[in-house]
Amino acid sequence: MERLLIVDDNEDIRKQLKWGLGKEFDVILAGDGEEGISSFNKHQPKVVTLDLGLPPHEDGTEEGLRCLEDILRHAPRTKVIVITGNDEKNIALRAIQIGAYDYFQKPIDINELKVIISRAFHLCNIEEENSRLQIALDHKNIGMGGIIGQCPQMLQVFSMIEKVATSDAAIFLTGESGTGKELVARAIHAKSLRSNAPFIPINCGAIPENLLESELFGFEKGAFTGAHARVQGKVEYAHKGTLFLDEIGELPATLQVKLLRFLQEKVMQRVGGREDIIADTRIISATNIDIAKAIQESTFREDLYYRIAVITINLPPLRERSDDIMLLANLFLKRFSEEFNKKVRGFSSTALELLESYEWPGNVRELENKVQRAVIMSDSVLLEPDDLGFAEKTTLQKITSAEGITLKDARDRVEREMILSAIKSQGGNIAKAAEILGISRPTLYDLVKKHGL
Repeated sequence: MERLLIVDDNEDIRKQLKWGLGKEFDVILAGDGEEGISSFNKHQPKVVTLDLGLPPHEDGTEEGLRCLEDILRHAPRTKVIVITGNDEKNIALRAIQIGAYDYFQKPIDINELKVIISRAFHLCNIEEENSRLQIALDHKNIGMGGIIGQCPQMLQVFSMIEKVATSDAAIFLTGESGTGKELVARAIHAKSLRSNAPFIPINCGAIPENLLESELFGFEKGAFTGAHARVQGKVEYAHKGTLFLDEIGELPATLQVKLLRFLQEKVMQRVGGREDIIADTRIISATNIDIAKAIQESTFREDLYYRIAVITINLPPLRERSDDIMLLANLFLKRFSEEFNKKVRGFSSTALELLESYEWPGNVRELENKVQRAVIMSDSVLLEPDDLGFAEKTTLQKITSAEGITLKDARDRVEREMILSAIKSQGGNIAKAAEILGISRPTLYDLVKKHGL
C-alpha cells in the first residue's frame, strides 16, 4: 500500500481524509509544519497533501509554503498537492511555481482528491522506473547486438537468438513494421559461425519486380539491354555469410520458385546464364504481413514457407513492451543529445505519461523518430509533449478525465486525434502525414481504416 502524508491543522479534516483515503493508502497524519517535516523525513512518502494555512499563521500561507519548500529541497520528486481555500488561487499558482504537483480547493471532495492522489502515485512510479532504466543504460547491462529490452517477450527473443545463431537453420522473423527485425537478423549473424563473412540485407518490397531477380541472383553480360558486364547478385555476395530477405511476403511468384530451388539445392543461375553456381548462404527472412493468410490466398507458396521458416521468431509490438518504452526513450534521448550537442536531460511529467500511454503504431522506429525530432526542436532541458509531436496536453486531459473511460479507449482517442491533426496539417497528403507521425504510409492507411476516418 502506497504511503501518503496529510498535513492539515484541522483535526476534523484530518479525520475525514483518514477515513476516506485509508482503504487505498497508508495514511500518515500531521497537524502542523514542524510535525509534517518530521513525519516526512521519517516515512519518506511519495505523495503529500499540504494545507497552506498552517499554524502559527493559520490565516496566511507563509508556514505552508515554507513546509513545501523544505519537502522539495530534500526530495524534489515528491508530489505535493496543496490544499487551498476558494480565495487563494493566486497562492496556489505560486505553490505550483515553487514545485507543487497540483492544488485542490476546499471544500474537499474525497473522490476527486483520490483521483489526483492516485495519478500522482502513478507518475512517481513512472519516474522511479525511468531513473532506474537510465542507470541500467549507463551501465550497458541490458540488450543484445543493438537490441534493447528487458520485458519477458524480449528476453525470450534474446534466448532464441542465442539458441539458433550457431546453427545454419533458416530463420523466419515476424512482427509489425518498426519492431527491429533487421536488428535481430544482424544479431543472429554476429553470433553465428559466419560472423566473419558478409551480412547482406535486401528489401524485397522496395525493388521493382523487373529488377529484383537481377538484384538477387545477378546477371550475365548481354542478358538484357544495358547488361554490359557480368554482375553478381546478393545471393553470391553473401557466400559463406547471411542473406537477409526483408519483406519476403512481397516476393513475386516467379522469384518464389527460383528461391525455393536455391534453398533446396544450394545452386542458382544468374539472369541470362546457364551455369549452376553453388552459394553457401544462410537465409534469414522477415515479413510484417499475415503469412498464413497469404498462403491461403495463394500469394505465397506454402512449400517455400516451410523452407524459410525452420525456426520462427516473433517480435512483439512496442505497445506490448510496457517495460521497455522508457528504456528505449532514454536510450534515444541520450544518443541524440550527444549527437546534436543539446543539453536535454529528460522528459517532463506530462511527456512521461504520454510516452507510457501512447499506442505506438510505428513501434520502436516511431519512438526513435519522435525523440530525435524532440531533441532537435527543443530549447529546454526537459522534453515536452509538443516537442515529441503529441496532441496538446488539454486534449489528453479532456480525453482521460472522461468518466468511465478505459486506458485502451484513451489511447485510441489520442491516436485518432493525432492522425486527424497530422492529415489536416498536411492538407490531406497521406505520405507527408505519415512522415510527421513517424510511421509508414501503409501503417497510416491501416490506422485511418481502423478509426473509420
